[in-house]
Amino acid sequence: MNIVLMYGGRSGEHEVSLVSCAAVARNISPRHTVTLISVSKDGKWYLEDEKVLQELRADKDAKLAVHAVEKQRVSLVPGGGREKTFFVDNYYIPCDVVFPVMHGTYSEDGTIQGMFEMAGIPYVGCGVLSSAATMDKVTTKILWEHAGLPVVPSVCITRADVNDSSKYDALVERAIQELGFPLFVKPCAAGSSDGASKAGNAKELSVALMEAFQWDNKVLVEKAIDAREVECSVTGNSITCSPDEPETMLSAYGPGEIVPRHAFYDYDAKYNDPDGAELKIPAELDADKIAYIRETAKKAYRTVDASGLARVDFFIDRTTGAIYLNEINTIPGFTSISMFPKLCASEGMQFQELLELLFAEAKARFSARDRLRTSR
Repeated sequence: MNIVLMYGGRSGEHEVSLVSCAAVARNISPRHTVTLISVSKDGKWYLEDEKVLQELRADKDAKLAVHAVEKQRVSLVPGGGREKTFFVDNYYIPCDVVFPVMHGTYSEDGTIQGMFEMAGIPYVGCGVLSSAATMDKVTTKILWEHAGLPVVPSVCITRADVNDSSKYDALVERAIQELGFPLFVKPCAAGSSDGASKAGNAKELSVALMEAFQWDNKVLVEKAIDAREVECSVTGNSITCSPDEPETMLSAYGPGEIVPRHAFYDYDAKYNDPDGAELKIPAELDADKIAYIRETAKKAYRTVDASGLARVDFFIDRTTGAIYLNEINTIPGFTSISMFPKLCASEGMQFQELLELLFAEAKARFSARDRLRTSR
């Protein structure tokens, strides 16, 4: 099978993608032909030389980078299909499945997924609708609340609200009065805790909002709960799952618990500090709570029409024991310390087997969609 791995991207999580893709590339079965396409921070696509993959597999310390060689610029052909989608230097790159190992904006938000749909090629991960909806934390909360799933109370503030000072002041006051300090402030459509911070008073809240609005035009102000953070991995296709295609059936792995050693599980704790957090797999929970979290993770996955894979994150209130959904990541980290592959491995699904499952599900989802009528 011809696998195209894409990495980098125009996102605050560009560097995380380099590490994730390196781990994926090292763990793909050698029976597949792998091609690497890098995406620069300004959104340009480049075909990477074969030696990049060879070095990556030969040296466990080798790192990926974007090599911006102009003659290796890649174009995408709408409707090209598996044989004629990626065009570079007067030839096409064969592609049976593309895996965009890319996180955040222009990568995980439905934009690149829409391009693959137009091109007519199978791809790993959620479709356009679920990718776009889950990238926006407020939209995700609305969908989950409508489905009767538990979410943390919050207030949304938009750029338009900022431009209307009286409305902005009223929303800030509402957040303080209804939610109380401390508060978490998060950009609605950024990942890896980019732009997120915790505010303990009005002055800190003002600073936190200014920071968050540098990353997004919608900001979520959320009640800060003294909570344990647990995560659950999910695979399968919530729309077309069938026992005849085991790779499409929903499976939950975990949960595992993150114990941050920082003020909260911020970017540094996730990626820069090797001692930034302790991962407990499995989480130290009783059987009933584990069963509830697994089932709720699958419900959350179904509610947003997810397919392929996702990591569903939860809070457990230390005082009341109440369990809340936090967020869902449709292209979670695949680094050596990332929770998604670790949770799958804890259930016996090793990295290479996991990738085979994702490739098979991508092809099955493509086939199911390709059979649908698009004209009379």
